[in-house]
Order: sequence, then C-alpha cells, then structure tokens
Amino acid sequence: MKLIEGGVCAAKGFTAAGIHCGIRKSRTKRDISLIYSQTPAAAAAVYTTNLVKGAPLTVTREHLQKTGGIARAVICNSGNANTCNANGIEIAEGMCALTGKALGIAPEEVVVASTGVIGQPMELEPIAAGMPKLVRALSPDGSADATEGIMTTDTVPKSIAVEFELGGKTCRLGGIAKGSGMIHPNMATMLVFLTTDAAIAPAMLQKALSSDIANTFNMVSVDGDTSTNDMVTVLANGMAGNPRIDAVGADFSAFMTALNTVTVALCRMIAGDGEGATKLLECRVSGASDEKTAKTVAKSVICSSLLKAAMFGADANWGRVLCAIGYSGAAVDVNKVDVSFRSAAGEIPVCKNGAGVPFSEEKAKEILLEREIEILVGLNSGEAAAAAWGCDLTYDYVKINGDYRT
Repeated sequence: MKLIEGGVCAAKGFTAAGIHCGIRKSRTKRDISLIYSQTPAAAAAVYTTNLVKGAPLTVTREHLQKTGGIARAVICNSGNANTCNANGIEIAEGMCALTGKALGIAPEEVVVASTGVIGQPMELEPIAAGMPKLVRALSPDGSADATEGIMTTDTVPKSIAVEFELGGKTCRLGGIAKGSGMIHPNMATMLVFLTTDAAIAPAMLQKALSSDIANTFNMVSVDGDTSTNDMVTVLANGMAGNPRIDAVGADFSAFMTALNTVTVALCRMIAGDGEGATKLLECRVSGASDEKTAKTVAKSVICSSLLKAAMFGADANWGRVLCAIGYSGAAVDVNKVDVSFRSAAGEIPVCKNGAGVPFSEEKAKEILLEREIEILVGLNSGEAAAAAWGCDLTYDYVKINGDYRT
C-alpha cells in the first residue's frame, strides 16, 4: 500500500468540482461541491447520533434504501446546514433533483449533504443557477476544489488517497473531509466523502464502514458537541476490475486496511484542525482489560477540557489525565496506571502506578510545545488498546464560536 495524490478523484471513474454559487455572501469562497462516478457505485453511509438531524441525512438514508445501496453522485453545500428548517426535506430533495437532471441520473442516485449555520432559511435558486457551471467544472483534478467547497471554519483542506492490491488488481481509495468544530465521538460537524474503484457488494461496503468508524471517527473529539449534520459516505464503482468482495476473507481484510489507513489520516487532520487549535493530541491507551475499557479511557482523556487547556499551556499537569480516567466510568485499577507525554522532542514519564514520579518540568515543557503530542496511558491490566484524537483548548475557540452565526 502506498500514499498517492488525487483525493476523491484518485480512484478510476471519479470526477469532482467545487464552485461559488451564492449560498455564501463571500464570492471568494466556494460553497458547493459535486463528486460523480462514471458508473453506478455501491454506496454506504453512517450518520450522526444526534436526535436533531439535518434534512440531507434523512434524504440520503432514504435514497440508499430505495436503490439498495447504489449511488452515482454526492452533492454538498457549505454555508447553510439545512437543519431545523420547515422545508428542509424539500430543499434536500430539490438539490438531488437538480443534480440528477444535470447529470442524467435518477435523483435517488444522489447523496446529499449540507454544512453551516443551523436554522437559517435556505433556497434552491443559487444552486439551480450554479448547477450548469458546477457540472461543467467536473474534472479528474477537481478534488481540491471539492474539498474547498465543503469547508466552513476549517483552516486547512483535508484529503488523502492510497493505492493497494485486491485479487491481483491495483485499486485506489481516497477521501476528503471537513470538520473543525462541533466534533465529538459518535460522529461529529464532520463530513467525510470516500471513493474507491474497488469492486465490493453494498452490504460488505456498509459492514466495512460501520466497523471502521468505531475505531476512527467515533474516537475524535474537539469540543464535546455532537453535530446535527455528520455523515461519512463511501462510493465503490468497481472499475479497478478486482473480483467483487461479497464475503469476509483476505480481500475484505485488505480493503479494510486501506479504508482504515485513509480514515485514521483524516481523523488526525480533523482533530489537528480543531477550531482555534494549536496542537493535535493523541491519547494512546494500552494494557486495558478489554477494548471497551481502552476506548472509554482514551475518549475521556481526550475530551477533558482541563487536560486540553493544560496542553495549550504546555503544562505537564498529569493529574488532569488521572482525573479524566477516574470519572470515565471505566473499571480501572488507578493504582496501576502509568502516564507519559511524548512528542518529536522526546518522551517523559510523569506518573507510575497511579502516583507522580520526579521529572524535569523544563524537559516536559519542551515536549509539550510541539505541534503533535501523544498522551500515553498504561493501565497494566490486560492486552487491549485504543487511540483517540483531539486538540488543545485555546482562547481562539471562544472567539470563533462567540460570533459564529453573526
């Protein structure tokens, strides 16, 4: 397996585009994106667990049910979440109808997504006016523009692609993502669009995606708020020509490895670009009695506002880690817990068997001033492990969200 360029256009048969159509007031920002497969593709998706859901999620779920997990295109706007609107379903269906007509496909073959401010009226007119331009802009080199078109408070584009082998055929899988705030485990404002030319049955694609997110996107937290519009979707058009994956086996495992490589990379990008963030935090838990315990501890540590604030200040306040473990609800023997901090500047143990150990504050600060920091937690009670990703909590987070709507 190797990293390649191309994002959602790396796989055969996929084109993408992103333009400004007028949803956003700023004409300098792209605000609508389109991803298109030349042939029908197996499709799978997972959605936010928030009871308040954006209309596009409801429409997408219904479309995939109607087609039996087949789709040809993804349409996504930024600048308006199309959530809590009386005509939200009508707007989402309208976006699909416009896209389907322009591409010559059924509206049910379109996945729709939106991101932006909740509860703001949305109209189809800008999208209808921009659709001809958007379709004309579709290109095998359009992934970067599509990435820009789905961004809101993101400060950097998020894109990756890999190449791997299945059944003697070279396959590709790539993705783009947006997400900076309202990011919390169990899907977060996170939109992720994945494409692959691997041949895989819709049911197996859904199985792969649902299994993967438990250890990737559901282990990311920026601020503890679970969004209304989260969605991860993957399209697989089979144009690589590999024997179709219809059951669990060696090829399915290889596909899962490629999928996980892409999703973990996107998780790290999302966490590192948290609103106002200056540091990517990764909590790695080892020695847990079971996977559930490891995940619970990792999530609790990464979600701790006090720990996040300490990391912003490069303060090796390991007591914040123990505190987060203590209220996590996990059955942990606190007298066995070890904690270390690690970065490109080195590693320093700060806690052994639930108690502090002597360490150099100067060295610790040097380690915690780095852009990427690992919080290593050893529970010493078993063999299970887990990782979670987050970011520090800064002054800028409050500034960004203090006037997000206005």
